[in-house]
Amino acid sequence: MTAVRGAALRLEAVSRRHGGPGRGTVALDAVSCVVPAGSFTAVVGPSGSGKSTFLRCAAGLDRPTSGTVRIGSTDLGPLSEAALTRFRRDRIGFVFPSHALNLVPSLNVEENVVLPLVLAGADPADERVLARGQELLARVGLAGRGGQDPAAFSGGEKQRVAVARALVTAPEVVFADEPTAALDPASAELVLGLLEDAVRIDGRTVVMVTHDPVAAARAETVLTMDGGRLR
Repeated sequence: MTAVRGAALRLEAVSRRHGGPGRGTVALDAVSCVVPAGSFTAVVGPSGSGKSTFLRCAAGLDRPTSGTVRIGSTDLGPLSEAALTRFRRDRIGFVFPSHALNLVPSLNVEENVVLPLVLAGADPADERVLARGQELLARVGLAGRGGQDPAAFSGGEKQRVAVARALVTAPEVVFADEPTAALDPASAELVLGLLEDAVRIDGRTVVMVTHDPVAAARAETVLTMDGGRLR
């Protein structure tokens, strides 16, 4: 018998309007869905369909105009801005488009990976923090390169570092926004494999927005956005 998985992410009638009443644009229109824990979900749709707004509302980066977003048992709506920032830092991982550069150029690669732990108050010199950074760099195929400058890395290598950083806090959900954009096919394959491993090996939940049908085909479930609605 297949085990029933709980919900890692739940949206209930979530709408997001840009602009003033009567003259604004509806980016999301009463979207409801449930993403099971330990699953890999892709969100696809044409440009302007609402998929990026879906991700930003689901991840607590934008507040919906109406509706409810829950990650695990936590309703994001009542959280103050400070509490929401802490929640994102401690319980959500993010991978942004590769062309957005993801990494802090003033930090070396290992410091970039452990940055969420340091922001949460960990000592960057703590052996456990260092070990966690090294563990994840090895996981993404970059063992021994933690002391290097991100500028020395290729786009695909930087994106692998970004995946390592997204996983460093063992988050409940990893949100990936066009994680293979601007990557060559081999680098894209590596990044998608790392996201799959996060689900398969670690039991993480991954929600990925993508325009790439090849990337979307790697997910267990594909949600299609059109005109701000799921279809």
